[in-house]
Amino acid sequence: MKRTMQILVGMVGLLNFLIGLGFLFNPSKMATEFALSPLGTQGMATMRADFPAFFLTGAIFSLIGAWRADRTPLMVPLMLLTFALFGRFVSIALDGTAPTTVQPMIIEAAMIGLLGLAYRSFGKQA
Repeated sequence: MKRTMQILVGMVGLLNFLIGLGFLFNPSKMATEFALSPLGTQGMATMRADFPAFFLTGAIFSLIGAWRADRTPLMVPLMLLTFALFGRFVSIALDGTAPTTVQPMIIEAAMIGLLGLAYRSFGKQA
């Protein structure tokens, strides 16, 4: 079970790593995929800074946790994704929904679930 969780967490890390690199090196394409509209140079700079920071940080700590079968690094992506999902619920409450509302929530919830299972599977480290 531990080996399976290492592989799954590694896949979560890899997915987030690729998304982070996408925002860093091709923010225009990622803006379209994430329904964003950056305003000018500063908007592009924000997309190249903030989004990679979120995704790459989560990815790196997921990969460290997977590589070491260590639960402690998993707290970082768990917190990031939990706050992201919470923000989506706040957005629904304040802004309503769109046809694209549910898909990212399902993906985030699935990643939270996988990371949570891995957290339990990896147990306490000495």
